Amino acid sequence: MRPLKSRFLPLALFAAGVFAAGCSDVNNTIDQAQACLEAPKIVADLGTQLTQLANDPQGMDKALDEAATKLNEVADTAANTTLKEASDSLAATLTGITVTDVNGAVDAAQKVAGESAAYVEKVAQACGVS
Repeated sequence: MRPLKSRFLPLALFAAGVFAAGCSDVNNTIDQAQACLEAPKIVADLGTQLTQLANDPQGMDKALDEAATKLNEVADTAANTTLKEASDSLAATLTGITVTDVNGAVDAAQKVAGESAAYVEKVAQACGVS
């Protein structure tokens, strides 16, 4: 009986390794699906906030920073390289925008609108949405 058990041990280890690898793929798929849902929502929410904060430069500046933080979190969990790079890039752009007055708020809103449109397109491609 002893030789039988020794044969099953490597097989059991192999099966456990395959199962663990499969779980990793499932986790990556879940992470990507979550990122694909979360990324456009962050951008849409930011667009709504910017409209509401058109006369509040400090509030707009804060909203941009908060959105950048959220996009960095999406980038950290994204299993898709394109999605990660696009999220990191938009986060860097948002962080680089400083709003000090109402004219700056208008300029920032226009810049964010253009950058967000390009971002949403990249997310759609990365997530397989057409």
